[in-house]
Amino acid sequence: MASDPVCGMFVEASEGALHATVRGTTYYFCSETCLMTFTEPERQLRVLKRSIALAVILSIPIIILSYVPPFPSPGPVGWALLALATPVQFISGWRFYRGTYDAIRMRTSNMDVLIAVGTSAAYVYSVIYVLVPSALPYGGLYFDTSAVIIALILVGKLLEEYVRGKASDSVRKLLALQPPTARRLRADGSEEEIPLQQVAVDDILWVRPGEKIPTDGTVVEGHSSVDEKMITGESIPVEKEGGSSVIGATINGTGSLKIRATRVGSDTTLSKIVKVVEEAQASKGPIERLANRVAAYFVPVVIAIALASYAFWSLLAGQPFSFGFTTAVSILIIACPCALGLATPAAVVTGAGKGAENGILIKGGEYLERMQKIDTIVFDKTGTLTRGKPSVTDVVRLSGWTEREIVEMAAIVEKRSEHPLATAILERARSELGRQGIPDPDSFESVTGQGIRAAYAGKSLVFGNAKILGSYKIDLGEDARRKLSGLKREGKTVMVLAVDGKAAGIVAAADTMKDHVMDTINQLKRMKLEPVMLTGDNPETAAAIARGAGIEKYFAEVLPAGKADVVKRLQQEHKVVAMVGDGINDAPALAQADIGIAMGSGSDIAVETGGLILMRDDVRDVVAGIQLSRKTMGKVKQNLGWAFGYNIALIPVAAGLLYVVTGVLLNPIIAAVAMALSSVSVTTNSLTLRRFKPKL
Repeated sequence: MASDPVCGMFVEASEGALHATVRGTTYYFCSETCLMTFTEPERQLRVLKRSIALAVILSIPIIILSYVPPFPSPGPVGWALLALATPVQFISGWRFYRGTYDAIRMRTSNMDVLIAVGTSAAYVYSVIYVLVPSALPYGGLYFDTSAVIIALILVGKLLEEYVRGKASDSVRKLLALQPPTARRLRADGSEEEIPLQQVAVDDILWVRPGEKIPTDGTVVEGHSSVDEKMITGESIPVEKEGGSSVIGATINGTGSLKIRATRVGSDTTLSKIVKVVEEAQASKGPIERLANRVAAYFVPVVIAIALASYAFWSLLAGQPFSFGFTTAVSILIIACPCALGLATPAAVVTGAGKGAENGILIKGGEYLERMQKIDTIVFDKTGTLTRGKPSVTDVVRLSGWTEREIVEMAAIVEKRSEHPLATAILERARSELGRQGIPDPDSFESVTGQGIRAAYAGKSLVFGNAKILGSYKIDLGEDARRKLSGLKREGKTVMVLAVDGKAAGIVAAADTMKDHVMDTINQLKRMKLEPVMLTGDNPETAAAIARGAGIEKYFAEVLPAGKADVVKRLQQEHKVVAMVGDGINDAPALAQADIGIAMGSGSDIAVETGGLILMRDDVRDVVAGIQLSRKTMGKVKQNLGWAFGYNIALIPVAAGLLYVVTGVLLNPIIAAVAMALSSVSVTTNSLTLRRFKPKL
């Protein structure tokens, strides 16, 4: 084992050295785990902390020398202040010069321009006074102004970074839940313990009772229950057997499992969750772009006001040069739009973090803004409103057989069938027969497009749709036909069982509605949103399902390729549309919609095209996502209002209005403190989002 030189993690160098030197340059090779954990935001945070440490450490003696008698003047104290302030200005403050250069290159301006101009003015003026005191007979030293302002602004940026960190803590902690090692089975059946980063796709892993599952995979052997609460929010452990999917970092129950790794490293569910939240942190929504556009005009205006203030006091009002210069610097500092720049990201990243805690992953700030504008919610039926698999809903007696006997005989016929409805019938039979089990038929014959003919215990059994009755000349009877038609109108698939040439019973199956669908639809209506359903079912079935969900508007017989066309048609009616789906066939519609919402874990392509991912597969989270977006955008608007109001109110004070009224001139350092407090207030207001609770 060796230590990774970049992030300090310990990795095993099983395939060569961790670093190599080529022509004097050393190249380091990070493990995949290292690359997952040592992200760009973390690197920037470390650089920021070092810049703050330098600025704060040097600002302390600068303040002492500037405000403790004897007060600074050209000479040894001035040279000492110059030596202390220069690293702060050009090392800690270098990010502001870089930002100014980028802004000028793009022919725009931002708050970096304002900071760079304000602090440089104070620094350069002080340097001139130290080097050539006679050039500024009314001068003074303002090294304390430039250094302290840079330190305070950097601290404000650190506060912003901590807000971003808080927003993702609840999700990023999931990475720590991954076990550091995995138990891999060799071809000869023996096992070996390997670091998690060495697990490859298709490796067979053995998970003992109570252990964490190392990575995403499929069960190939064993039976157990797995606690998936940290991923899905589901409090009840999920039963797993051969063919079941498992998620890395979830906790195995009392059974042993052999799983085949299907996703490793950055492809796992946990890694994708972290990536989604980090994308939300880095994204810029339309409102934030608006704030930046406003700042592009605001900064030149502020600089013009600062120059005008200097000209008025120094050239027209007869005040010393240093007086006019002080007002100009105060204006540049107090008008610095730090709070303006923080207004949107602070709220967005906090909202994204709160969403993650509630199983709602928001891929970017723009999706939050779009979500609070929607007026139409389109739901895919299968797997979104319904469970996605059929189950037996009705058993109707037509003769002397009991419901239990009808179910048992239908299961005997379907035991060897590969029809999709066979599973639903067998599950119903197992729940009723228990340990008794389902006997095998004595003979079995599939009738294509109609059903099955079988024999058991001397009885001739026929089971299928109405066509098979005609093929075997079995009379259903008028009453039975009415019952069959009624079940069809309810959107159910109907099968008839005949025993020895006589109709014995009807079995109906349907894809049943998920829990809380009706409550969700009613809540959306109360929020003035129109729910719409898409389904490939025939109009009669679609009508029954929509009626059961409480949805008035629906589109039936819609093929997967046609879902996007329906969304486009609604948009052409000037509707702002959200599409809720769960599978690959929903991806075009998810991409076409103003915002796509992927239900459950979803397919990879659904996650890529959706703006929101609902991890808990609970339709109520659609409502929670809309409520969160509205609450977050409300905070953004509050923050922007506060930031603009602060700047507009205090610029006249910095320009000398306070001096005219009270004879007191606003010190640039006090202006910097006020600016930092404004940023703190915006941050604090955004953090109140952490108290958000959806109203369902």
